[in-house]
Amino acid sequence: MEKSRRREKLAVSLLFGLLLPCCLAQTTPSNTATRTPTRTPTPSPSPQTERLRVRLSGYPRKHNEGRVELFYKGEWGTICDDDFAIANANVLCRQLGFVEATGWTHSAKYGKGQGKIWLDNVQCNGGERSIDSCKSRGWGNSDCTHDEDAGVVCKDERIPGFVESNVIDAQVDEKQIEEVRLRPVVTTARKKLPITEGVVEVKYKDGWAQICDLRWTIKNTHVICGMLGFPHERKVNKNFYKRLKKRAAEKVSRPKVNVSAGGRLYLERQKNHFHVHSVACAGTEIHLAACPLEFSKPNATSSCEGGMPAVVSCMPGPLFIQNNGLKKKPKISNNVRLKGGAKLGEGRVEVLKGNEWGTVCDDRWSLQSASVVCRELGFGSAKEALTGARMGQGIGPIYMNEVKCVGQERSIWNCPFKNITSEDCQHVEDAAVRCNVPYMGVEHSIRLAGGRTRYEGRLEVLSLDSNGTLSWGLICGETWNTREAMVACRQLGLGYANQGVQETWYWDSSNVTEMIMSGVKCTGNEMSLSQCQHHKTVSCQKAAAKFAAGVICSDTASDLVLNASLVQQTVYIEDRPLHMLYCAAEEDCLSKTAAQANWPYGHRRLLRFSSQIHNIGRADFKPKAGRHSWVWHACHGHYHSMDIFTHYDLLSGNGTKVAEGHKASFCLEDTDCQEGVSKRYECANFGNQGITVGCWDLYRHDIDCQWIDITDVKPGNYILQIVINPNYEVAESDFTNNCMKCNCKYDGHRIWLHNCHIGDAFSEEAERRFEKYPGQLNNQIPSINQQ
Repeated sequence: MEKSRRREKLAVSLLFGLLLPCCLAQTTPSNTATRTPTRTPTPSPSPQTERLRVRLSGYPRKHNEGRVELFYKGEWGTICDDDFAIANANVLCRQLGFVEATGWTHSAKYGKGQGKIWLDNVQCNGGERSIDSCKSRGWGNSDCTHDEDAGVVCKDERIPGFVESNVIDAQVDEKQIEEVRLRPVVTTARKKLPITEGVVEVKYKDGWAQICDLRWTIKNTHVICGMLGFPHERKVNKNFYKRLKKRAAEKVSRPKVNVSAGGRLYLERQKNHFHVHSVACAGTEIHLAACPLEFSKPNATSSCEGGMPAVVSCMPGPLFIQNNGLKKKPKISNNVRLKGGAKLGEGRVEVLKGNEWGTVCDDRWSLQSASVVCRELGFGSAKEALTGARMGQGIGPIYMNEVKCVGQERSIWNCPFKNITSEDCQHVEDAAVRCNVPYMGVEHSIRLAGGRTRYEGRLEVLSLDSNGTLSWGLICGETWNTREAMVACRQLGLGYANQGVQETWYWDSSNVTEMIMSGVKCTGNEMSLSQCQHHKTVSCQKAAAKFAAGVICSDTASDLVLNASLVQQTVYIEDRPLHMLYCAAEEDCLSKTAAQANWPYGHRRLLRFSSQIHNIGRADFKPKAGRHSWVWHACHGHYHSMDIFTHYDLLSGNGTKVAEGHKASFCLEDTDCQEGVSKRYECANFGNQGITVGCWDLYRHDIDCQWIDITDVKPGNYILQIVINPNYEVAESDFTNNCMKCNCKYDGHRIWLHNCHIGDAFSEEAERRFEKYPGQLNNQIPSINQQ
């Protein structure tokens, strides 16, 4: 039966083959017996003046593929696969924030949708800004069934500057309730952020409405708190709110009496109706809209008889606690973390097993599993469960696959999961999350001025002057660098820092000229610039406005990491004759005592190794300076694009440096790439320098300066430390993985490296043991697992 349907449809397609060649590829099963003749497609009328909302749904899928659903007339619906082509997919993928489509699917590959089939016989030329600009039968006019729902596969590359994701997870039906907030009833609580307790209000039409608290449970509160960025809930003192309600009611009958703040709030609320009559959450939902809801009838005289507005109280995570007087402070997990995210509460999920961190594979990765991770880390429920290494690829082991959390677990380790085999997963499938975080309002005290785009400009911050009034001011650019810019871009909600600018030539659009902050020094992890160190009194030698701090922000960033095992495998000692080291000496690659040597006689003892530097981030790594400022070195016949690209240090047990080396960035290029990634950078013929995402640059052990001069080092136990991008000249999404360390044993003739690892690869406890390993005292070198 199905084969005959396919043949019948193919015959119809062939009839229109000359006019509609895209139909020839369709062999979709459908009930053609009840079909009406195909009408000439016309441009679809625009469903609404604002941007059409599109989402990818269904299973099995990843973040960049799925069944296409459109939001029209308050209802989500699908697109029929008739006449569907790659041009349609390109338009839809761009609407979703991806650069283009790599394919499309028919016959409900991602499962059958529900509700309306909004569009049929869609024909785009590929250049339209929205799918509703393409020709079709018109909205809601279709002769298809959900067996023919179309899907798309988008290229996993985001459009630069695309404002927020247009991808909405299908588990949340936002047509009923989209926004939720807490409105505090005590005046003092309104001034403190985050707001942790208050009346629950939902966005309704042009205002806010309340929820009746009849049959309200702690499970409902748990869901509300998660949406607002809080991991846990607290009991509410309902008697306090009942007294406020009673007092407000009494003052209604005595209007001349002054009404308290709490009373005023409840009097105001009496004017609003209850939009939701009852809520019955299971507690595992990530959005209130996913809970069973009973809506109030519009003509009811009393929609909450015997009840009152629902009130909840939430417990903030450790990062957001304002009250330091708490007897029992909440703790966050020490065996799960987020890496590579631009904003607070987002990143690649990494879990600790034994003493080593590893990643989670994205197979069956869901919002419920992501929410367990978010709450475990002191945030709320998950806003997005991301797949396909959207927050960059991890390194090292992959510990979990097919994680299936219910949503109530205390830790991701309590959820069912499968162990990984080498064939199961690669790091291109690393799972990530975006968590709900409390609203802190930090973006209102900072702004950019004079930039060509909203992602760049001179920084202006808000502060109180001596008269107690707010005015905007500038930041002195003297100590301003990449890490400070990272905090500023995060505070502005603009992603990563591409560059920290010390001298800004941006257009002066705001007439702000006064320096009000100087000496700013950040670690890079702060939530806002106010948390960074800075001078108590402004001290700025160059006080002109053009020397104010500025930033260039970006949605993506590179992330460099060293292949630690390769360093350990390739290490050796070479006694190199001085007559072969003239170029190296010119580039300052030998220790200071080399200057007193009897050139060209004698030799230098060199600790040599290969280093392979991977870019596991989401943007190419490029030198800070443009090629016009690169320096030609005639001795080796190459250009230096960065003064210092890597530091090589040999440290004693107490951390004292006993020998050092460095690698100038004479040739940053793609030596090789992972499967499916093409090389972009090659140094030959004054070519572009950089490292492409998914590629690596290999410095072989036999290259000049790829060493540490240990001529003057005595036998003993040491730590070899290698740091990439040590001066933070180029922005990265994560600087904590730029350092690599090894235990080193040198007997005067040979050298051994053990326990080579990236700086953030081990647990804190294992790292402490590494720093004080017994071999430094008794000449033995144990492994981390044996300690």
